[in-house]
Amino acid sequence: MICRRWTDLFVVTVFCALLLTAGLGICADPDSRVSSRGVEPVADINGPNDSNGPTVMLSYNNISPVKTPTAVFMYFIPLISPAHISTEISSNNRQHAMVISYKKSVVANSFTVSCEFELQGSGFFIDIFEPNDVIATFPDEIKKNAPVNNLIDYIKLEGDGFGRIDVKGTIADSNVTVTQVDVHFSTKGKKSPVTIGLYGIKPENGQYKYENRRNEIVARVATLTFKKCDDEPRMDIEVVSVNKVSKPNSYIGRVKGFIVNFFIDPIRISKLGNGTMLNFGYALLNKQSSFTFPKARNIKESKTVTINK
Repeated sequence: MICRRWTDLFVVTVFCALLLTAGLGICADPDSRVSSRGVEPVADINGPNDSNGPTVMLSYNNISPVKTPTAVFMYFIPLISPAHISTEISSNNRQHAMVISYKKSVVANSFTVSCEFELQGSGFFIDIFEPNDVIATFPDEIKKNAPVNNLIDYIKLEGDGFGRIDVKGTIADSNVTVTQVDVHFSTKGKKSPVTIGLYGIKPENGQYKYENRRNEIVARVATLTFKKCDDEPRMDIEVVSVNKVSKPNSYIGRVKGFIVNFFIDPIRISKLGNGTMLNFGYALLNKQSSFTFPKARNIKESKTVTINK
């Protein structure tokens, strides 16, 4: 049993529920097969004319890279969560992402594709999770009028950086199957620009109010992993650090991040989000010039702000 005096280090391991607590613990459809045609399409409940989201441009070189707004590059965030999300983008935002390399390796009946990407430009964008949606995923605590902890507040991208997308899969006869997509946000010695805000709430008079949040922490993300599966999809998470908001760059935060990675369980995500990322990996495998996301239907609003959060 873990010694009680280490509890403060391990309490943040519940961070593994960072998206689960945002409503990701849903019953996902079991089928996320990928073949030479990509992922089998997911039915569009709003009809064929309401199915397209933004498009990521793909260039695969650093000589004449094609730029895509970073908020578009990260559009998969609302796709993996059924919780409502609001997006805030800094005014005069200049953030963009570029895929700058392509490397493919085939060994026997398997393949690996690695594509580096660069994040440049001033500004920030934040995907903010609807508090009531998040709190509602804790019915047991609500019934007991107990505090809830490690609720996801936001996912934010700010600053420059280098990353890499690794696509892995198998080859059988003429069928190519993408089995895994890893998105790394901290390569070439650069700090990951992706952070996640978490908080807790103690009820007052039986009510859970966002303005009464406490124990706010910030986790810096290193890697997100998506895998082909025959049951409910899950996403693996690796973090760099976990810090208090008041001390975002403390050394102990990096130590906590290292320890937390041994305890984070894969979290459940939607079929749509998981299938989209596998399809994105298939697009990279084939060096497509662009990739269009399906439309996320849980975005409440998108607005421009002038003050950093």
